[in-house]
Amino acid sequence: MSHITSFAPIENSAANILILGSMPSVASLHANQYYAHSRNLFWRIMATLIQLDPDSPYEQRIEALQDAQIALWDVLHSCKRQGSLDTSIDKTSQNPNDFSTFFLQHTHITHVFFNGIVAEQSYRKLVLPDLSIQHIEYLRLPSTSPANASIPYDQKIAAWQAIRCASGMSKLD
Repeated sequence: MSHITSFAPIENSAANILILGSMPSVASLHANQYYAHSRNLFWRIMATLIQLDPDSPYEQRIEALQDAQIALWDVLHSCKRQGSLDTSIDKTSQNPNDFSTFFLQHTHITHVFFNGIVAEQSYRKLVLPDLSIQHIEYLRLPSTSPANASIPYDQKIAAWQAIRCASGMSKLD
């Protein structure tokens, strides 16, 4: 089992939304980019929600998230995992990111959205008990991972519309 470490957050001080994954995939770690796997739907969904080109250079996609006041991070700072599946994470090796400091530096965040069940479960178990922040709303969204292919794209995009509502953007039809 490999010991892996996540990325620094994509953020700015004006962010009011935080999207959390669990841990980058092998493809993402190799590319040093969030959601780099070609079949992961994250950037395609973000393209629909905040009008960005999903095929634009990574730096432009990051800028589009920041312009939309969306921060992106992972719950786990490090863990041991074989392959890319969240179910392969060794639960005894999980080390969360420092959310206490993050939220002190990002006081405008009002909504946290989890990209899948493992991100939510890890956050609720490893992070939430130590936080004293009361003003944040939490919502789990269907994972954009190719491993979550049982949920059709249309259902995923409908659920992810919650980000538009939380940010004050109008809902897409």
